[in-house]
This record gives sequence, C-alpha cells and structure tokens, in this order.
Amino acid sequence: MNKYIFTSESVTEGHPDKVCDQISDAILDELIKQDPESRAGIETLVTTGLVVIAGEIRTKGYVDVADIARSVINDIGYDNGNIGFSGDDVGVIVAIDEQSPDISQGVDSGKGKFKEQGAGDQGLMFGYACRETRELMPLPISLAHKMSKKLSTVRKNKKLPYLRPDGKTELAIEYVDGKPKRIDTVVIAAQHDENVSGKKLERDIIKHVIKPVAGKYLDKKTKIFVNATGKFVKGGPPADAGLTGRKIIVDTYGGQGRHGGGCFSGKDPSKVDRSASYMARYIAKNIVASNLASKCEVQLSYVIGRALPVSVMIETFNTGKVSDEKLEKIVRKHFPLKPADIVRHLKLKRPVYRDTAAYGHFGRNGFSWENTDKVKALKKYL
Repeated sequence: MNKYIFTSESVTEGHPDKVCDQISDAILDELIKQDPESRAGIETLVTTGLVVIAGEIRTKGYVDVADIARSVINDIGYDNGNIGFSGDDVGVIVAIDEQSPDISQGVDSGKGKFKEQGAGDQGLMFGYACRETRELMPLPISLAHKMSKKLSTVRKNKKLPYLRPDGKTELAIEYVDGKPKRIDTVVIAAQHDENVSGKKLERDIIKHVIKPVAGKYLDKKTKIFVNATGKFVKGGPPADAGLTGRKIIVDTYGGQGRHGGGCFSGKDPSKVDRSASYMARYIAKNIVASNLASKCEVQLSYVIGRALPVSVMIETFNTGKVSDEKLEKIVRKHFPLKPADIVRHLKLKRPVYRDTAAYGHFGRNGFSWENTDKVKALKKYL
C-alpha cells in the first residue's frame, strides 16, 4: 500500500492577485462585447489606494478602463473605505498602448510570413483531467475552490457578516494507492472585522464552510487551522500588492499535471496561452470522459505566427485503453488545433472571461472547454 499527501490551494475573489485578474478580464469582456475581433494583453497592479492598468489593445470599441476597475472592486466587496480599500475612492492610473504591428501581422489572416492566422505567441500549454471528481478534476484543487467560493458566499449572504473579501484555502489530501481517501489538513485564512473573536470565527468557519463542503472526507485525525496567526483584519491590496497572472496554479489544476508558465487573464483568445490551454483541457476531459483513460495530460506547443502546433503530446500515466501514440493521432483527427479553429470551435470571442477569473478556469459548468461532446466519436476507439 502506497500512501502520500498532496496539497492544493485556492483564493477568494477578494485576494489581491484575483482582484487584478478580474479587472483585466472585465476590461477584456467589454472590449469583446463591442468588437469581437479585439486584441488585448492587459496587466493590472493593485496596492494601497492605487490601481495601475497597463498593456496593449487593438479594438474598434471604446472602454472606460478606470470605471470598469472601480466597478469590479466594488462588486467584489471592497466598497467601504473603512476596510482600507474601496472602488469609489481608489486612484487609477491607465497606461495602455496599441498592440505591436509586428505581433498583429502574425495573427491576422493573410499577413506576415505565414498567410494563415497563426498563434499570438510561442509557448507550451497543458491540459489535464482525471476521475477523482464528477467534474474530472483533481480532488485537492476542487475542494479548495469550493471552500473559497463558500467563504465568499457566506460573506455575501450575511450568514457570516463579519467576514471581509480576502481569503485563502488549502487542502492536504491523503492518497492511498493513487486514490484520494481523506483530508489530512484544512487551512483557511479568512479576513474579518475587528469585533469578532478568533474562537467564534473558527467555530463558524468549521460549521458553515468546511463541513458543508468537505464533510465526507473529514475524520477525527483531520487537522484544521483557521487564521493560524490569530488575526486577519488587514487584508486585500493594502496588506499585499496584487498582480495579474500570479495565481497560475490556482487557476489550473492545483499543482497536479504540469504547467507551461503562461497566465490567462487579460489575454484575448488569439493568445494561445489562453485558448490552447482551454483546448488542452477540452481534449483531456473528453479522453477521460470517453473511458479511453482514467487520467490524461495533454501538451500543445506553438510558434508565433504559425497555425499548426509544433508538437502534440498525450500522457495517460499507464491508464490508457490504447497507446499514447495512438491517442495523439486520434486527437489530431478529431480536435481542432490551429488557433483560429480553436477560437471558433470553443466560441471564445464571447465576453465570458471575468467569470473565469476567480475559483478556477476548469471543472466548472458553463464554459465551452468543459463540454464532453467528443465522447461519442472517441468511444469508437475503445
């Protein structure tokens, strides 16, 4: 019997880095609403009393960048200056330039060295799926996201009205022979008002957050840590500066599976960091859902300006019903892999991106890359 513990973390929508991701993606959504062909690479920084938004945009539309940033901040829950950060009175600096023509000619169809629409950047992207949960995601990151979401829910519905927007969750899961069995440790950091005691907060978090989300995996040996420093009043951007794209493991698979290094938020779908990562998840999930494997990782890689991928790799960790080499051929036959085809197939020129910017890009209903519509075609190869 082989035992090990694997840990993943998540953060709430009020975490400084996630504030930045949501601002960047909210701006992208508004650009796409006005002009679906918009190109964007938008970076956001937040700190005490200040938001800085920089990057490159090409669009036929017009976006009030500062107004969107303030709206997102207020919507998250930073709407009261008494907690140290508020969308109504924060300073906003905007430094946005036009997309480089050297980049755009490689992405525009009929321009550049290759006439077909190419990738918006070079790079490598990974997708992953496994049978540990109904949504075909690893259990540690799945539970961590659900706990973070629950923290925000009980704050917003006033069940725990003393909570503030910032927070983090961490789940350490014990595996036996490769399968998750129990929770070894739960760690939660929840920002709160001054007037709540640590003991009350811990009791409430266990009752209203931890047990409803993960009760079936808890036992008498599970260790629980709530606000382990003893206090978490000062939080959000005043306590910790945030940046777009700094939570790439939270955004993906919680450390299970590999990562190519590129973030998602603020990037339009011509950038394969985003669109090819979504396609890789779509491929991996359909392979697992069709029972061709119980665990699957997909790597796609691209060169800027060229449409065809440099490489396609399938790894099923000795769980495949057919060889990984044959799966690669199946993938090339049944899945679109050129950037323009990926965008078209997954319907990525839609304003769906702010919804992705907290609680993970994968394992959630409503996103096209979570569809399992290729299962029927893939089952023919069993």
